[in-house]
Amino acid sequence: MDMEQAAFWLAGCIMFALGIIVLVISGVVINNILHRFWKPVKLFTPDSWTAFSPPERYVETTEVSPKQLQITDTDKAEPKLKAVPKTKTK
Repeated sequence: MDMEQAAFWLAGCIMFALGIIVLVISGVVINNILHRFWKPVKLFTPDSWTAFSPPERYVETTEVSPKQLQITDTDKAEPKLKAVPKTKTK
């Protein structure tokens, strides 16, 4: 390899690297311009397995009145099973 071929090889590597950098920067700019027009793609997260149904949502304490937040004695009691009437078998 003589000096001319080495110079062209070095210039080619530099130009290739600059081209890749320009492509990456232009991709980031286009993404930032258009980001509000699509929803992000989420793979392998718990909400990605819900398909197209909305995720479950729990009520916040700011959304209910203070009267609804009070816990009564009946809420603290354990549930009791009622006696099941026996049926006659034939």
